[in-house]
Amino acid sequence: MHGSHLPLQYWFWAAYLMGTLTPGISALQLQRQLGMGSYETALYLCRRLRKAMVNPTREPLQGIVEVDEAFVGGKGTSPKGHHVETKAAVMAAVENRGEHTGRIRLQAVPQVTREILHAFIRNNIARGSHIRTDGLFAYRGIEAYGYEHSPRVQGRSYEGHKRAIEFLPWVHRVIGNLKTWLRGTHHGVTKKHIQSYLDEFTFRYNRRYYREQSFLSLLVLTTKIPPLRSKSKLVASSG
Repeated sequence: MHGSHLPLQYWFWAAYLMGTLTPGISALQLQRQLGMGSYETALYLCRRLRKAMVNPTREPLQGIVEVDEAFVGGKGTSPKGHHVETKAAVMAAVENRGEHTGRIRLQAVPQVTREILHAFIRNNIARGSHIRTDGLFAYRGIEAYGYEHSPRVQGRSYEGHKRAIEFLPWVHRVIGNLKTWLRGTHHGVTKKHIQSYLDEFTFRYNRRYYREQSFLSLLVLTTKIPPLRSKSKLVASSG
């Protein structure tokens, strides 16, 4: 909120709607909901609040953790649903707690390589955890960092896809929900801004069982990050 000329009620309403609504809210929807004069102002609010949605003191995931990679976002798809050049590579990690999921982590990555996958796991998952992945070669060797690793080669057939979902049920569900949210609420997101949307999705997902407290949680987190002084860097063409 540093240096903002917007009335405080706009900030509080935006934080409440972004933090508590199950599908979130787009900048265009926020503009209409609050009666703002311009889309750029609503986008400015959304961008700043997303910056506060990562707790700098959050604990790493632990226990049984499913890890997978996916391509998400983009403004359009090819007839086969790919159009990979407009999409972002994303790493996903989900705590498997048997009948339900625990917390999640999502991170956009420049490419899917051994070094990047290992760094994602080491930065987001506690040592001693049991990592479940598909058979991608790049995951090999993660045991050297103190993890138990259970990879499984699935194959590209329908049966292979079915086995993948059975072995990694929760990470597939989270990725599916993420894609649905990006398409439904935001109608696609560019690579440039994908990480902030991943942070927003993670923020609400990890608080899904106590959504009524998300508003206060977001306000507290805004006090833990440095002031964001440049409006021009946060207002861009993509919503």
